[in-house]
Amino acid sequence: MHRTSEGMGWMIRQVFEQISWEPVVKPLSDLVKSRLKEAWSERPCPKCGAEGHIQTWDGCDRVQCRCCDHSPRYTSGTPFANKELADGKLLLIFVFYVDTLLSTRAISRFFIHDYHTIADAIDEFEAAFLAGFPAVWSTIAPCVGGPTQVDETPQTCSGYKGKNPPRQGLERKGPVEPGRSRWTGDPGDEVTVAGACRGPLRVIHGLDGSKYEDELELVLTETDDLSQPLGEVWSDAHRAYLAMEYEHRIVVHEEEFVTEDGVHTNQVECLWSVTEPWLEKFRGLSREGLQTAVHTFGFMRSLTLIKAPIHGVIDCFALSSLQDST
Repeated sequence: MHRTSEGMGWMIRQVFEQISWEPVVKPLSDLVKSRLKEAWSERPCPKCGAEGHIQTWDGCDRVQCRCCDHSPRYTSGTPFANKELADGKLLLIFVFYVDTLLSTRAISRFFIHDYHTIADAIDEFEAAFLAGFPAVWSTIAPCVGGPTQVDETPQTCSGYKGKNPPRQGLERKGPVEPGRSRWTGDPGDEVTVAGACRGPLRVIHGLDGSKYEDELELVLTETDDLSQPLGEVWSDAHRAYLAMEYEHRIVVHEEEFVTEDGVHTNQVECLWSVTEPWLEKFRGLSREGLQTAVHTFGFMRSLTLIKAPIHGVIDCFALSSLQDST
């Protein structure tokens, strides 16, 4: 069994070794360059603060301020900077991570790069994506209407992810021999994941703490920020929802799944049905990793539902990074 698992993906890897990714990713690299240069042209100079004076050129990897001659590379201040991989390849890696069931290790094998190189790049791009999404969303989906459906689900996290746990395989439901197990944590290692759906918008958060109200308040506040005003909230009859101060309607699932006047939480239930398979590819996440992952998945799901062009993802990187560096 051990030898078989090591051989998984061997043929696929050989296929990838016979082709060059460069012709495939070049159009994506060109798109990244054009979107980052456009973002530079719309921002003040990070050195002198002059607005409307950043100049860009086709075929040149640098931009220049006409006031102070500051001339950084177009990737400066973004997660694309100082990477050994092509811009288009980095973009493709992030999309593979967030929009497929491929694990980070599988992605590293596909691209034939060191696992830690890929993992570190994904972490940096994920942080930039989360920071830039609100600004991009406000420009591509300014009108989000209808009620907001909200629900919560428990997720078990691994307290040992990224550490060196004692290997007591039988007690932790993993293999007896050394190596990575499928242990997912003790009963106390559960995180409440709360999600809100309004139109195509998907906001998901997972927080430490025993009070559902904390998670619910966070997802509803962010949903309000991204789709003002929040509108009517639909939920099940969990006691935590009954204390909410929002305009609120409930469906009692013990009695029905859709009320006579159409109140339901079907969108959120469908959200969990696609979120959980995506989380399974990680084979266990720490609390912090789970919180970041579900937040990222919700935002990417939102872009997918409105069929946003791929440059919307690039804009998230550009807007968050370039604005932060002013």
